Amino acid sequence: MQQKLSYPKTFLLGFGFFGVSVIWSVYNAFVPLFLDGKFGLSAAWIGFFMTLDNIAAFLIQPPIGALSDRLRTPIGRRMPFILIGAPIAAIAFGLIPIVAILPLFVLCTSTLLISMALWRTPVVALMPDITPSRFRSQANGVINFMGGVGAIIAFLVGANLYEMNPNYPFWLGSGLVIISSLLVFAFIREPKFIEFEKEEKPSLIQALIKLFKEKEKSPIRILAAIFFWFVAYNAIEAFFTLYAVKHLLLPEADGARLLGQLSLIFVLTALPAGFIGAKFGRKRTIMTGVFIMGCAIFSMYILPVDTLTVLFTKLPVVGNFYSVSIILMISGFSWALININSLPMVVDMTTDSHIGTFTGLYYLASTMAAILGPNLNGWIVQLSGNNYSLMMLFSPLFMLAAFIMMVGVKRGEAKKE
Repeated sequence: MQQKLSYPKTFLLGFGFFGVSVIWSVYNAFVPLFLDGKFGLSAAWIGFFMTLDNIAAFLIQPPIGALSDRLRTPIGRRMPFILIGAPIAAIAFGLIPIVAILPLFVLCTSTLLISMALWRTPVVALMPDITPSRFRSQANGVINFMGGVGAIIAFLVGANLYEMNPNYPFWLGSGLVIISSLLVFAFIREPKFIEFEKEEKPSLIQALIKLFKEKEKSPIRILAAIFFWFVAYNAIEAFFTLYAVKHLLLPEADGARLLGQLSLIFVLTALPAGFIGAKFGRKRTIMTGVFIMGCAIFSMYILPVDTLTVLFTKLPVVGNFYSVSIILMISGFSWALININSLPMVVDMTTDSHIGTFTGLYYLASTMAAILGPNLNGWIVQLSGNNYSLMMLFSPLFMLAAFIMMVGVKRGEAKKE
């Protein structure tokens, strides 16, 4: 393992997360509009459909993480998953906007979901593989910076392309995921790992059993916190474009642009968030982000529509800048404080040979949340007579639960080497 942080190598590795982010950002922004406009599904069914990716991730990503820990090939532990999953995902994604009947639409999205779940955990596990513990917050800042760039391209460039032709954002995503995965394969070399001798081979089930048996519950508490804040975040992300159209009464493309503004601030603060976590402690940084984000989201519930939609100006690329844009940008900074420092905390609760397994546990918690969040939100919206503002009350309650869980976390700071 390298003894210092190589920013060029980390940025190149970030292209893997860039490709993942482009795909899911386009998917989350525009697939709900297809389901509502093209296929006429209700809010509850849209909520269920938007969790299918997370159901696939829940079933596939955690065991794939443990499998990648055990795998030994000439090109490494993680690379085979990337080289198989990324091309299949790109093809399926490019077909999504073309199909006109629901069964084919489901077939394309299902293929996408399975193939994406195959390579997401291995590509994320590459970061701690090649990065010493004390630099993992900063490295995760770089990785998420690249992911945020992907989200900005998806939301802002994608919104303009969507207005030209709804197919174009998906085709852009397909091309970018192929390019990004090839860059990772070409420039990232995995460290050599010896065969297992003293330690048992990584197993997801064994890791979970061991965590529950431990007297010190920091891993369980942080996984619970991750679950709660992802319930809060995913419930909003899956429905935000519909919230913008049906509650704020804004154009469809502006809903995607607003998400792009959140992603812009996330990108700009991803690197600083890593340094803040390294300087002031990961736990303290995460708890600050959870508190600020919960308050910001709650303000969107209590403020009237006329206040939220005050138009200040129109900016190049970013588009219309509303008063709600300020709230979303505060949320973007808070989400950076949370997201950049949480994965390093999880993987620093284990050894290097089990990094993929614990990355899988991280995704186990986050994908369980991503399954529950949109479904709960969809039913709340539907049972309330399509009151989309209730999502901004629902989300802060789970942020509060995450804050309470983080209070009891005692491990996960950078290791002394």
